[in-house]
Amino acid sequence: MTEYRSPSTTKREKTMGPATTEARISNRGRGPEIAGTRITVYDVMDYLKEGWHRDRIASLFRLSSRDIQAAMDYIAEHGTEVEADYQRILERHRTYAYPPEVQAKIRQCRGAAQQRREELHRRRAQETGGAEDHV
Repeated sequence: MTEYRSPSTTKREKTMGPATTEARISNRGRGPEIAGTRITVYDVMDYLKEGWHRDRIASLFRLSSRDIQAAMDYIAEHGTEVEADYQRILERHRTYAYPPEVQAKIRQCRGAAQQRREELHRRRAQETGGAEDHV
């Protein structure tokens, strides 16, 4: 297991010394993740790329801002490598071939969702006297 310690120093650490728990990034074989969790730096990257603030990401994952900052520091320090791995992961997700029985269930669920959307549009049109509601 490899481990990365974030170089970030918070205001509290400058005035009061380090906290009892230090945010770390570790790699247990599935990629760099926030130590003690299954949240990878790639999970954090998804939200950073959408423009989310560190504290909002921390709240989503129920982690400390220090944990998310450690992931952000790791991403900044290992930028080229992390971005290349991230793009490989995204490509694998785009091109993954599900087994036929799973693909059939996906098609069935998507078809049912499309039917529900169409029914909702029909109901809205009836309620508004035929005016189209483009959502």
